[in-house]
Amino acid sequence: MGLVYALAAYLSWGLLVPLHFRLLGAYSPNHILAERIVWSSVFAGTLALILAARHRLNLPLPLRPRHALLLLSAAMIGVNWLLYLYAISTGHLLDASLGYYINPLVSVALGRVVLGERLRPMQAAAVGVATAGVGVAVVWAGELPLMSLSLAVSFALYGLARKIVGVDALVGFLAETLLLLPAAVAWLVHTPEPFLPAQPASLALLMLTGLTTALPLIWFAAAAVRLRLTTLGLLQYVAPTCLLGLSVLAFGERVEPPRAAMLALIWVALALYTVDALRGRRRPGPAPAPAPAPAPARSDPDTMRV
Repeated sequence: MGLVYALAAYLSWGLLVPLHFRLLGAYSPNHILAERIVWSSVFAGTLALILAARHRLNLPLPLRPRHALLLLSAAMIGVNWLLYLYAISTGHLLDASLGYYINPLVSVALGRVVLGERLRPMQAAAVGVATAGVGVAVVWAGELPLMSLSLAVSFALYGLARKIVGVDALVGFLAETLLLLPAAVAWLVHTPEPFLPAQPASLALLMLTGLTTALPLIWFAAAAVRLRLTTLGLLQYVAPTCLLGLSVLAFGERVEPPRAAMLALIWVALALYTVDALRGRRRPGPAPAPAPAPAPARSDPDTMRV
């Protein structure tokens, strides 16, 4: 099920979410972020109440020190959401795509440094090639791809925090949205943009941000506790591939030479990592130890059947 959850999340982020937020171009990124936090809290809270009534909600009790990392995951996902909305509203969906191409390799590196997940030589080479791709782009363009790198690092840290916390996907997401809710409400109180617009279509699109935000993140969190961080990172390039197609084919963005060079090297890195992962899956494990021979059966007149 971990694989199913991961693919559902990444396909949603790569196709459904950018198209949804593109329809909300009349609103500022800050306002859309505040609205999606509010409606995500409503959606997640309602679902949690339903599951609690059916005694199917797994609360992380008693609380442990590691649960404080939900503060970090909430902060990182809030930053990631805002950057992503700015990328869409300013016509930089390609930058978002590159950021999420870099993200799997950042996840792999964090898995090695923080969690001690071992990297085989080809995996280490993949991380090195991707790093070289970013370096080439920086030298060529003369500037750091801050949007792409910020998206990559913020979401990688979010995935790492959720991996360590290990709480139920819905409970963790509800906790994160509730932690972000005061800032969202403060923005909505002071902004001139309406919280509940009069146009039914606009209101429906804003309310649906709760659904298109909550479901992919819940699926992602469910995958994070079922899969290794390296496997999660490997699957993650499904979303940026969809974003790249949308940015170039649907929205008419151009791939400049520095970005093309970085993209090419990142694809090489992902190809190396994919080949290594497939080889690892096909490699047979150690042969099981032979089972001990069963003891000879004894005839017991009292238990024998005709």
